[in-house]
Amino acid sequence: MGIEKKGSSKISKIRADKVLLAHGSGSKASHEFVANLFLPSFSNPALEQLNDGAVFEISPQIRSFAFTTDSYVIDPIFFPGGDIGRLAVCGTVNDLAMNGATPLYLSAGFIIEEGFEIEILRQVVASMRQAAEEAEVKIVTGDTKVVNRGQLDKLFINTSGIGFLREDIDISGRNAKVGDKVIVSGSIGEHGIAVISKREGLEFDAPITSDCAPLNSLVADMLSATTDIHCLRDPTRGGLATTLNELAAQSNVGILIEETKIPINEPVKGACELLGYDALYVANEGKLVAVVPEKDAPQVLTKMRENRYGRDATIIGEVIPEPKRVLLKTAIGGTRILDMLTGELLPRIC
Repeated sequence: MGIEKKGSSKISKIRADKVLLAHGSGSKASHEFVANLFLPSFSNPALEQLNDGAVFEISPQIRSFAFTTDSYVIDPIFFPGGDIGRLAVCGTVNDLAMNGATPLYLSAGFIIEEGFEIEILRQVVASMRQAAEEAEVKIVTGDTKVVNRGQLDKLFINTSGIGFLREDIDISGRNAKVGDKVIVSGSIGEHGIAVISKREGLEFDAPITSDCAPLNSLVADMLSATTDIHCLRDPTRGGLATTLNELAAQSNVGILIEETKIPINEPVKGACELLGYDALYVANEGKLVAVVPEKDAPQVLTKMRENRYGRDATIIGEVIPEPKRVLLKTAIGGTRILDMLTGELLPRIC
């Protein structure tokens, strides 16, 4: 009895405003932590079973699935236009969408530093719920771990996702063909500049917010125009230039883009000039690059512009046979090689 009473006393003294090691111990405290914070936000029948994994039904007509996982360690965890929670959901949804898949279910794993404020965690979880609702996905399973103070920087999140693929869709980085048009869904560089400005305490004349957004509805609209989309990619770390180099290498082709056609907002241009960055290498979290046959490009572009996440979609170039690398036609009429980013331009950007 004495041991039980002592244990009960310890549980009763756990503070409600900070994350403690007990919250990740598998004890009563950790069960209450999950039940009181995560379950109300992510509530759905699969999650409420609290099994080690989720079991769900999918139509027997679906034969192919896409699966992805990613971890988010962004600093700071709140930034103009988003936070680590929204980023974790949108990033994984977008990775599925870039395969042409319809996202269905996500898992969420939280690694939390002891002492992290529970109210802040609650805000992150609420942001995840809102992003999941917008993307029409469910968070059906997850995990929570707490580590000692000083062994982690506040909060890391891992999300994995599964979605289904239609049999008539074949989207891959290997599919770019000579003559294809290259489309970007909107202005680039906003996420990276928004994060670095918050991190460094910088203020600009015009506010810059992250473009963090789920793009599965945009991809669905594009596929309604044609299922013959060759490549899709979201230009996150390394930016547009690195993504185009990846596609050129995978498809063994060249890509020529025109500097004057690349959409970059004036505040981002100004910030990049001030900080010494090239916007072509700055991370995005709500934009995509599409490579589509020339004949289908006009109707794909029309569909993209009807979606709020593709209103500024633009054809910026085309796939060429040689040289097998990315070239940039500059605003002054010259042409230069656009290499892949070497090293890390902005660490902990996602």
